Amino acid sequence: MSWESALDTASLVLILVGAILCLTAAIGLVRFRDVPTRLHAATKPQVLGFVLICLAIALSMRSWPVVAFLMPVVLIQLATAPLSAHMVGRQAYRNGTIDRSTLHVDELAQASSGTSPDAER
Repeated sequence: MSWESALDTASLVLILVGAILCLTAAIGLVRFRDVPTRLHAATKPQVLGFVLICLAIALSMRSWPVVAFLMPVVLIQLATAPLSAHMVGRQAYRNGTIDRSTLHVDELAQASSGTSPDAER
């Protein structure tokens, strides 16, 4: 087995795993019932699947310009997905669409009331 066929096999496996992770993220968005679990499904498996697919593209193309192009794409994805999930979660909290009784620690309520999180322990 040559190096090129080994890299092609590795890229195939990475694309398959990345696609499965992206599929599970999409299924999680449809199936989960509340905002925090949907945000978890929208960010964590989707970002990992996207990074694996980009790594597979870099391995299959075997070109430094492709790697140089994919690096900022991956970095922007890693920066924007958690930020957008945070903003959506904050807005859902403000709208009251999050069931606050299911939260173990409600840091936003503590921050708005002026108490420290350690004061309740």
